[in-house]
Amino acid sequence: MLRRNKLILGLVCQFAFITSFSSAQETAVQTVIADHWSWYLSQNPVFAGQLGDRSGDGKLPDVSIASQLGNGQKLRDFLATAIASRDSQLSHRTELNLEIFIRYLEDEIAENEHKAYLTPITNRWGFHIYFAELYKRLPFDDESDYESYLGRLEGFAKYANQNIELLNQGMKEGRILPAIVLQGYEETISSQIYADPSKSPLFTPFTKLPSNIDKDTSTRLAEQGAIIISQKVMPAYKKFLQFMTEVYIPGATDTVGVSALPGGREFYRHRVRKYTTLEITPEQVHEIGIGEVARIRAEMESIPRRLEFKGDFAKFLEFLRNEPEFYSTDAESYKKEVAYILKKMDGQLTKLFGKLPRTPYGIKEIPAYIAPKTTAAYYQPPSGDGKIAGFYFINTYNLKSRPLYQLEALSLHEAVPGHHLQLAIQQELEEMPEFRKYNGFTAFIEGWALYSERLGLEVGFYQDPYSDFGRLSYEMWRACRLVVDTGVHYLGWTRDQAIEYMSVNTALSRHNIVSEVDRYISWPGQALAYKMGELKIRELRKMAEDELGEEFDIREFHDVVLGDGAVPLMVLDSNVRRYLDGK
Repeated sequence: MLRRNKLILGLVCQFAFITSFSSAQETAVQTVIADHWSWYLSQNPVFAGQLGDRSGDGKLPDVSIASQLGNGQKLRDFLATAIASRDSQLSHRTELNLEIFIRYLEDEIAENEHKAYLTPITNRWGFHIYFAELYKRLPFDDESDYESYLGRLEGFAKYANQNIELLNQGMKEGRILPAIVLQGYEETISSQIYADPSKSPLFTPFTKLPSNIDKDTSTRLAEQGAIIISQKVMPAYKKFLQFMTEVYIPGATDTVGVSALPGGREFYRHRVRKYTTLEITPEQVHEIGIGEVARIRAEMESIPRRLEFKGDFAKFLEFLRNEPEFYSTDAESYKKEVAYILKKMDGQLTKLFGKLPRTPYGIKEIPAYIAPKTTAAYYQPPSGDGKIAGFYFINTYNLKSRPLYQLEALSLHEAVPGHHLQLAIQQELEEMPEFRKYNGFTAFIEGWALYSERLGLEVGFYQDPYSDFGRLSYEMWRACRLVVDTGVHYLGWTRDQAIEYMSVNTALSRHNIVSEVDRYISWPGQALAYKMGELKIRELRKMAEDELGEEFDIREFHDVVLGDGAVPLMVLDSNVRRYLDGK
């Protein structure tokens, strides 16, 4: 009996030691993730403000070269600590958070080491546009919110100078955008310059202050805002405009592929890994794209035959691009069409999902100053503090280039069941580290949105053959990206080759094709995420359907896919396989 008691006591002590050790390791993982998040918010004070963190009030990010170098070292320190925290005793949840954290850090470190920060603009975006829309991202509930905003307006000149410093250094090192994609870029800057500060969008918060701020204070804040915008912000915009028109654009390169830049081929291989989250080569992505283009082309060609269209495929595309019945003539009717589509989908979501987000979404027009250079639509996620909903922005510029038959696919992608549903659910997940709630992997996010377009087939959309052609044309567009992006950045394609390839294989208008190709040129690798992510989700769904047969539940499957937020594709693969093993 004594020996048995000693044995039990020994086992209890051993279990207590293991439990204590495991608990310490769990705490170590949670600590490094929390420390990183605190540091991340300190580096991104505007984003911190969106989440209700007031520690960065009145500040803008420090994007100086010295800060970029310091960030690289800080990320490497976090990575070393994270790797040292690995242990076989970790719970599944903690281990998952740790491995995703490590992957995230590896991508960020590679971006820093390849000096991606030296090209802080694309053909359609930049710090000046981000700043012009700053007021849309921030709360304006009391006097302290306005004082914080004044501080940020005051800091714009320094912020602009730092970005100019980055662009200047990029020129010196040969890391510069091609001249062809910067044509007309100066308009995105000049459109922000106003002789009367009260006409600037930045003055918008001062046009109607909340009632809890007294009249004298409201007057003072508005006057200060006008002075700072006039004397600090406008001169900084003018300086940036002068730099771009006299220095950067004239000095831009004639080549279009990133491979021509210093270390460009290695950088692009990194971008393929970052944006697909897969261990795959550019050549393999290119071949997958060619195969997808052939498959989708066969489906697209069946539609004009079904419609008994007189003419070949090229003539059908020409017909779609030029027939007036496929286009709205005014922005209001276009917006109403979008609203009807989404309201119809709202009523079908319970057939596809067991869990829906609480956060609502709205529809807005893309601002006129970026509309000519940007895509047909984009999505802005909720603020995270519950004060600002998600918004689906639609482009009403040049409506002759925006066919109505593509609106169903576009809207399902950007709002529900696409970006809004996925990202709102992610922000509402409990027991999720903050870095995962508000970040994510593009292959999952865009792959889900592209997969969502196809879900319309299952709940009564695309009944009109032209609309179904629109869906296929959008899928073809994303398949072409695999071919074009790798072609331009790794295989030596010219811009004209890319435009021609898109023209032959998609129903996009010439305006949209040129905008898209220039986007791929200025943002290497990002365009690969959509199709590669969608292919993985479809592969996993087929596997689930095959294994479960009649027991397959689409609502349950979608809840599993979305239940861990935007994860690397191989983590998603593991999650689905674990779900199937459990069944």
